[in-house]
Amino acid sequence: MNGKWHYLFFFFDAVKKIILSYPVSPNRDTASAIRAIDKVLVKMKEIPENLTFVVDGNPIYLLAQHFFAQHGIRFDVKQVIGLTNEDPVSAEYRPLKQIIERLNRTFKGNYRSTHGFGSEQGSVSYVTLFVAYFNFLRPHASLEGKVPVVNPEISGLPTMPARWTKLIGLAQQWIFEQRSA
Repeated sequence: MNGKWHYLFFFFDAVKKIILSYPVSPNRDTASAIRAIDKVLVKMKEIPENLTFVVDGNPIYLLAQHFFAQHGIRFDVKQVIGLTNEDPVSAEYRPLKQIIERLNRTFKGNYRSTHGFGSEQGSVSYVTLFVAYFNFLRPHASLEGKVPVVNPEISGLPTMPARWTKLIGLAQQWIFEQRSA
């Protein structure tokens, strides 16, 4: 963004194939990790007892885990270190980390043609549209060609432009309803 690196924190439900959190930050620090994890937690009615985040070896995620524990919110963090399975945790959880690495490659493949962004608003808008496409419109081979979030109002439409138009309309309607409440 404006010639400076920024970081995208993807948190992903590996079972349902849904991107749950996707904040963009100028820093890869503990505060950014806390915000990214919080965006996942607020989507849950109840935090499961066995909630586990599989992350890379950066210590910011362990510090975020401690922050939440101080506020009575408990979850496990499994760190997959490096490119080889030199520890038992990496050996067990690498397949889950590879799912997020595949998501990163998919995002980068779509992002490269943009040559960056001139503003935070532009990058956040791009990421938001990517996530909308990924969650609501893009068929996934691992889901037998289905989209992760099925919406009957969208799925019955014959073309991708029609689905996009409907999805944007539904988002605008939701925003209007939230503001009116």
